[in-house]
Amino acid sequence: MKKINLLLIFAVFAATFIFVSCGKKYSPENKKYIAEINKFRQQKDDFMKKDPNSPFNSRTKIKFSDLKYYEPDPEFVFKSKLYEYEKKDTIIIYGTKGEKRNAVKYGYVKFNFRGKEYLVNVYEGITRNGENYFSIWFTDETTGKETYGVGRYIDFDLNPDKNFVYTIDFNLAYNPYCAYSPDYSCAVPSKEDHISLAIEAGEKSFH
Repeated sequence: MKKINLLLIFAVFAATFIFVSCGKKYSPENKKYIAEINKFRQQKDDFMKKDPNSPFNSRTKIKFSDLKYYEPDPEFVFKSKLYEYEKKDTIIIYGTKGEKRNAVKYGYVKFNFRGKEYLVNVYEGITRNGENYFSIWFTDETTGKETYGVGRYIDFDLNPDKNFVYTIDFNLAYNPYCAYSPDYSCAVPSKEDHISLAIEAGEKSFH
C-alpha cells in the first residue's frame, strides 16, 4: 500500500510540475473561460450531429464524429480596435469551387503575440439572402498540417462605436462547411490573409 501511495504522490507531483512549467497554471477567471469554450464546443457538436441544417445532414451524408480542437488557450485571446481603411476596396475572392465572389476590405485588427505585432483583415460580405456580414478569414503556419488546408474563419460583429474594443479570440476559429462536405463552397483566404504564426488554437482539421 505504501508503495502505491508513493507512486501516486510522485505522479501527482510530476503532473503538477509539468502543468506549472508549461505555463498552464490558470487563474480562476481563465478556468471559467476555458469551461465556457468547452461548453460551446459541446453545443456545436450537438448541432452538427442533429440539426438538419448541419453540413453532416446535407445532400451528401457525411458520417459525424466529434470536431477536433486545440485545447482552449487564453494566450490566443486579444483585444483590438477596428482600424477602418479610408478607401474600402471591393476585391474579388474565390470560392473553393472556383467561383468569383466580391468582398469589401473593410479594415483590420491588430494583436501582439510574444513581442511581435500582427495585422488581420476584416472583410464585409453579402449572404445569399442579401444580408451584410463581417468576418475574419486567415491561414497560418498550422494550415494544411494540423488545421484545414483552405483556412479558418472567425465571426466578427461590427459595433457602431468607432472606439469599441473588440475581442479577437482564436479559440473560436472554425472551419467553414466545405471542410466537411463537398456540397459547400467557401471563401479562400488570400496570400495577404496569411498570419506568419502557428496559431495553435481553435478548430483542427476534421479529416
